[in-house]
Amino acid sequence: MFILGIILAIVGAVASIPVLLYIGVALIVIGVVLEIMGMTGHAVAGRRHYY
Repeated sequence: MFILGIILAIVGAVASIPVLLYIGVALIVIGVVLEIMGMTGHAVAGRRHYY
């Protein structure tokens, strides 16, 4: 999710498409939050680790 967010943010910035940029930034934030939750041991969506 994190990598997809980076790709969408880059494409949105280069192509001047603000919707892709906003979606990319949102996916980056969600991916970071899920990664931190997974590293601290909280179950994310029923799984111990989120990959």
